[in-house]
This record gives sequence, structure tokens and C-alpha cells, in this order.
Amino acid sequence: MGGFFFIILSIKLIKYDTLYSSIISRNFRMTLYNEIISAAKKIHPFIRKTPFIHSDAFSELTGAEVWFKLENLQVTGSFKARGATNKLLSLNATEKARGVVSASTGNHGAAVAYAAGKLGIECTIYVPDDTSSTKLENMKQFGAKIEIHGHDCILAEAKAREVADGSGKTYVSPYNDLFVMAGQGTIGVEIGSQCEGLDAIVISVGGGGLIGGTASYLKTVWPKIHVIGCSPENSAVMLHSIKAGKVLDLESKPTLSDGTAGGVEENTITFPVCCDVIDESVLVTEDEIKQAMSLYIEKEDQLLEGAAGTAVAALLEKKADLKGQRVGVVICGGNISLDTVRSIIN
Repeated sequence: MGGFFFIILSIKLIKYDTLYSSIISRNFRMTLYNEIISAAKKIHPFIRKTPFIHSDAFSELTGAEVWFKLENLQVTGSFKARGATNKLLSLNATEKARGVVSASTGNHGAAVAYAAGKLGIECTIYVPDDTSSTKLENMKQFGAKIEIHGHDCILAEAKAREVADGSGKTYVSPYNDLFVMAGQGTIGVEIGSQCEGLDAIVISVGGGGLIGGTASYLKTVWPKIHVIGCSPENSAVMLHSIKAGKVLDLESKPTLSDGTAGGVEENTITFPVCCDVIDESVLVTEDEIKQAMSLYIEKEDQLLEGAAGTAVAALLEKKADLKGQRVGVVICGGNISLDTVRSIIN
């Protein structure tokens, strides 16, 4: 009898924990929603409201009604300007005077440097040794001091945190920060004002700040929207972690989608958010990313980087399921070297 009671109690506890986690998740999503609304007002003078365009070509290719959110036209060539600007605007005068430290594979570093320049803040960016030369130049263009450390962004992040802790400077995470995630979520605010509704949205996943912020906002205003998170097969730490129910320490292989590549911090606030808002995961191969990028360049007459190509590849992968639906795709960045463009087209 005692064993039976223990089983019943265990089941009740499991159900209670699940319910409690759900309540916590919903409460945090509302907190995040309010922060996103606040961020949209604060960062407005510093960023562009990017176009949300209907694509005749991809609508015909997929049988869906497809819109692209063009963050490749953002001030630094990537959505990252939103989160970095919102974070730096949250600092007080003393914190701004001390300066900031961050880590990046390129786009976040350029965004922090851009926002720091606008606000008169000194910044240092730690980058892994395989960071693309184009993205390094983009960071330097906006005035960042660059330090190379490690072969993976997770190692660069750890070093940057160590330096920040020892110097009193503020560490600006690429994703593991409420203000950063809220800034990225302003994409959702813009999409909400640029169309009457979507059935699905496709967003690339790295550390989870972009999809966590954007999807949290959109699921609040459009509860039935289906959120598709996508990553390259060569580096899909967040998506594998969601399936495992915990943040995994996985090796990443080289990928065209360098903006989403690398490990994920174990305690990141984006993990439970991603678990909450991502309805479906899609993994794509390097060949699929290349083909999608080439097709997008041909049909849309715009450059896009590998992380954005991952979202286009996922759209094409899921076209049978998305037929007849209204689908948004976030083109998260356009920072790509000419050599890479040539190799993709050839």
C-alpha cells in the first residue's frame, strides 16, 4: 500500500511540477512581452524598421503565401543591433563609463560596437579564431576593439565574462540577457504592425535570443501561430538541447550558418523560453543551405548570410506542410563575404 501511495504521490508531483513550470513560463513570457514593448520605444531612434515583403517567387515555389522580414537591411546588416542597443540603453551612467565587454562570431559584436559608438561607450569584443574576415571587418568598422580567443563562441563568451567580472565592466551576452532578448523581440512588434496575421513563422536558432523574443511576442498577439525553429545539422545545440530537456555540451562542425553556430550557456534564460515557444524543429544540411541561399539571391536580388539561408532552406524543406498558409521568414542578416557568395553561386 505504501508503494502504491508513493507512485500516486510521484505522479501528482510530476503533474504539479509540470503545471508550476507552465505557470512560470507564462508569467515570464508576459514579463518578456512587456519588456519588448518597452524596447520597441527605446531603440526606435537607433534602428531601422525593416521591410516585411511578400515574395511572389517563393510563394509560387512553396504553394504558401510567403513574406520575408528583411533584417539583412538593418543598420549593422543584422537583427543583432536591436538587442545590443536595448541592453546598452539599460545601463546607468556609471556602467556606461566603465565600458562593456562581449563575445561574438561577428554580428553581435558589430551591433555592440554600433550601439556603444552611438552612446559613447568603450567596448571590447572577444571572438573565436574561425570568425569570418568579413564580420571581423564589420566589427572594426563600428569601432570595436577585437580580442581573439578559442575555437568556439562558447569559449569566447566564457573569456569575456571572466574579463568583465575582473574589470567591473558590463558583459553584454549575445543572447543570455533579458534586455537583449527583448530587443530582438521588437522584430515581432514590427511584423505585427506589417501584416494582419500569420499561420507560421520560420526563424533560425543559435543561442535562442532571436526566436525567443520574436516568438514570445507573436504568440502573445497571435496565440495560434506555429513557430518553426531551424538550425544547420552541423551545429544545432539549442534544438538538440530542447529535445533532451537540458542544455547539452555538443561539438559544432563548420557551417555556412556561422551566425547560429557554437555552444549554448548552461544557465541561459533563452532555453526555457525556446522550450515554450518553438513548436517544431527543422535541421538542414550544408548543401540545402547553399541551394537556398543561391535561390534567394537569384529570386530576391538580395544578399543574405548563412544563418538567414538556414531559414530559407527550412521553408523549402517544409513546403508541403505549409502549403496554403501565411508564412513569415526572418532573413536575420546579410553579412557575407564576396568569396562565399561566389562559392555558393558557382
